[in-house]
Amino acid sequence: MQTTENLKDYELLDMANGEKLERWGEYILIRPDPQIVWDVKEKPELWKKAHARYDRSSTGGGSWENLKPMKSTWSIKYKDITFNLKQMGFKHTGLFPEQAVNWDYMMDKIVEEKKSKKEIKILNLFSYTGGATVACLRAGASVCHVDSSQGMVNWAKENVKSSKLQDSSVRFIVDDVIKFVQREIRRGNKYDGIIMDPPSYGRGSNGEVWSIEKDLFYLVTECSKLLSDDPIFVIINTYTGGLSGTIIQNILRMALSKKDFSNISTNEIGLKCSNSSMLLPCGITTKWENNK
Repeated sequence: MQTTENLKDYELLDMANGEKLERWGEYILIRPDPQIVWDVKEKPELWKKAHARYDRSSTGGGSWENLKPMKSTWSIKYKDITFNLKQMGFKHTGLFPEQAVNWDYMMDKIVEEKKSKKEIKILNLFSYTGGATVACLRAGASVCHVDSSQGMVNWAKENVKSSKLQDSSVRFIVDDVIKFVQREIRRGNKYDGIIMDPPSYGRGSNGEVWSIEKDLFYLVTECSKLLSDDPIFVIINTYTGGLSGTIIQNILRMALSKKDFSNISTNEIGLKCSNSSMLLPCGITTKWENNK
């Protein structure tokens, strides 16, 4: 499992009884995670310090319960990147900290590639609040950020501005991902890297239905037509238990039929508990990289 050691403003403090205890900057939150099936708290005293807990409803969804005073929004930093957080519906805060290991990878690859290329163009699909977008901009790439939610795109813009990258080369697009990719193919646009974080299920900006099982292979195949002659990487992050890393590798092999299959890899990504040696899996990253 890949984890990062560079998270200073985030900690996984403890986990038990289907919940994780996390520090997000100045606040400690309790959030549900169905993978946590044991009932032993290694640091029970820390749970009393929580500022808020997300309680799931037996009928679906849930709500936040503030246990101590909190600001409606706050920020944390990763290296010299700033992310704005808030308590969202369905337990989220607007950031997936386990993705830091991928941000590091992207930034390193872009910085290395910038030594020989004048411009690096990255396409970020299902881009949420822009963690990968900000990381790639910080490394010096030009980014096209696509998400079907206007609210998420606005949030990504705030993260770019907070990180003092508002003068960077970035396009923000609110659109259905598949329709946007099809238009980019017709326009003849090319990208040196493609990143995607597809949900299991979702809806596009005009109600288009997305199903990862039905649509991912088609999307990746279409995205292959957008790659430049000398691309850097294709990265797919998945969180659904329905598709294993091996299946995503197979999709990349079929979609990138002209690329070197030996350059395709899959790794579990996760978080290390700061008070023990325990690890919490948070998803799978499958990537093709151009090992020149």
